[in-house]
Amino acid sequence: MAHRTLIRNSSIISVDPAIGNLDKGDVLIEGKHIRAVGRSLDACDAQVVDGTGTILMPGMIDTHRHIWQTTLRNIAADWTLDQYFAGVRGQLGEHFRAEDIYIANLAGAYEALNGGVTTVLDWSHNMNTPAHTDAAVEALKASHGRFVMCYGNSNEEWLPVSSLPTSQDVRRVKLQHFSSSDDLVQLGMALRGPQYATKEVTRDDWALARDLDALISVHVGDGAWGKGRPVEWLMQNGLLGNDVICSHCNSLSDDEFEMMAGSGCSASMTPEIELQMGHGWPVTGRLLKVGMKPTLGIDIATCNSGHLFQTMRTVLLVERAWAHDRADRTGTTVERLPVDTQDAIEFATINGAKALRLDHRIGSITPGKEADIVMIRADNLEMVPLNDPVGAVVLAGHPGLVDSVWVAGRAVKRHGKLVDVDVPRVLGELSLSRDHVLSKAGVAPGERFVPAPYEAR
Repeated sequence: MAHRTLIRNSSIISVDPAIGNLDKGDVLIEGKHIRAVGRSLDACDAQVVDGTGTILMPGMIDTHRHIWQTTLRNIAADWTLDQYFAGVRGQLGEHFRAEDIYIANLAGAYEALNGGVTTVLDWSHNMNTPAHTDAAVEALKASHGRFVMCYGNSNEEWLPVSSLPTSQDVRRVKLQHFSSSDDLVQLGMALRGPQYATKEVTRDDWALARDLDALISVHVGDGAWGKGRPVEWLMQNGLLGNDVICSHCNSLSDDEFEMMAGSGCSASMTPEIELQMGHGWPVTGRLLKVGMKPTLGIDIATCNSGHLFQTMRTVLLVERAWAHDRADRTGTTVERLPVDTQDAIEFATINGAKALRLDHRIGSITPGKEADIVMIRADNLEMVPLNDPVGAVVLAGHPGLVDSVWVAGRAVKRHGKLVDVDVPRVLGELSLSRDHVLSKAGVAPGERFVPAPYEAR
């Protein structure tokens, strides 16, 4: 019989309209699935987890993160997008060994899980050799989190604007590492698109991805690089569709949002990076206007936190600020906020699941779905009294309050600590890896490294 876990007496944010939010509710996990959600559930043979003083919510879903850059955490704290291309792509990326990719992905995966992010679309675009790719996949699998590992390019292939084709090694990668559609780690493709590769290469990249039946993620509309109507070109060439996630979208024209909506593709926003690096304003309202469902991502650890609590807050506050500004300019006041905290929770959970084509498995606390669940402590100075659990999570949540995390029914964090993870060892290996990469690039650890802006090839 499958192992059973009963989480009892928690405040549940189900993100399932049929269940709603429950106070003092229970969740029964059987094997890797959610068996029941309700009050006073009977499961005498289950391991009981006391949820008193906690909030349960679905595992959060990050639809755009470059996990390999965990090694370069905060190095780009004061960089623009062009400086990022010059520093990370032009100076640092080529010096990553396969073992550097492994420890970066492992540490970055653990960071996500520690903060309640159970699923990540990993935009893995430093595949300098087949060994680098194998290391990236193996690290994600070792973490026991859920990932869509989007195969990108080598550092040399990515330097924009590129005329180099994507390596056919991805075919070996699929056969060797992705044999089952039920595995926690699935294959996707991180494509450069018409902004960062030639048109001919972009067509070939798309054909390769679709031949592999891989989910496609592509950057569009990120600042000045994205003002050449990339979505229109994708539509004209038959490259949009429900297998495509368009990331950023900030500098797109209004009609390009209509094109995305009409094609059935999804969109990922990474608001903190977009605001810092000049991509443009987060496009929450523009997506909602055309009926699209916003999703959220961290993007890069080089100048960002690694958790979605802050991202939810940023999206919420920016969209509200826009509403107040529009009202002020017309001499009126806002009567109803355009985006609420429940919306933000959905951006970070079920919307992401739909974009990744995984909403039949994850994204809500629903019987029959896999048990990707986060337990947040609410018996503390940040949360008590718990007047509004949804508002508390979005406005006051942070990784330090994440008590427990389950992925497909497996506990990967309990009592505030990752399960069976030697954190000091991981951090030590990550620091040594950082020392290697920086030394090879001629950068001293701790120095203020600010590269000159990148010049397109």
